[in-house]
Amino acid sequence: MAEPHSVYTPTKRTIPARKPERLSYDVAAVNAVLDEALVCHVAYQVDGIPAMIPTLHVRIGDQLYIHGSTGSRLMRAASENGIPLCIGVTLTDGLVMARTWFNHSVNFRSVIIHGDAVVVTDKDEKWDAMVALMDHVAQGRAEGSRSANKREFAATAMLRIPLVEVSLKVRSGPPGDDEEDLELPHWAGVLPMETVFGDPIPACDLPVPTYIAEHQRSKRLSEVGD
Repeated sequence: MAEPHSVYTPTKRTIPARKPERLSYDVAAVNAVLDEALVCHVAYQVDGIPAMIPTLHVRIGDQLYIHGSTGSRLMRAASENGIPLCIGVTLTDGLVMARTWFNHSVNFRSVIIHGDAVVVTDKDEKWDAMVALMDHVAQGRAEGSRSANKREFAATAMLRIPLVEVSLKVRSGPPGDDEEDLELPHWAGVLPMETVFGDPIPACDLPVPTYIAEHQRSKRLSEVGD
């Protein structure tokens, strides 16, 4: 594993064309978003055709692991010599209601990752990534469910991409109405958003485990693998 660092080095692909004041290369802030989010969107190209898929991910230290089927187009393409990817992870924290259409916005935290991904071939590393992924979904779920058998393990692929070329963009706070619009007779403010889980719906006669009954995703999730 690479030596720990506190900030990512900007590259041509991670320097934004707009709103540079919203950008961060802080490793801890990036990790917090990756650890809170459940789903990432993976963009790639095969035979000149662009594609994107949503899938589950988990961070272990300075590596991101992507879950998928060995039969998927992405995993087949990556199994040869790896594959360049662009991965997006976004959390929405609020709807920003301005007095004018133009100044409406969204409060968000969004991580973009560029890099070359490879299929994990080491069985121990693959197993550890699968365990971490289950616990990323809900801490304690790996132990609280049956592990993969040989067939399921063989049918599952894990991609690994190093967290090197990474950036975080954040928008927070109230709307940015222009001064001449501040007296308009329209409500302005922020409608906060957060992920909240409802009551578990059993599909068996067993009692609901505490880690399921009390599960929530927090902005202060502990960092996986650190």
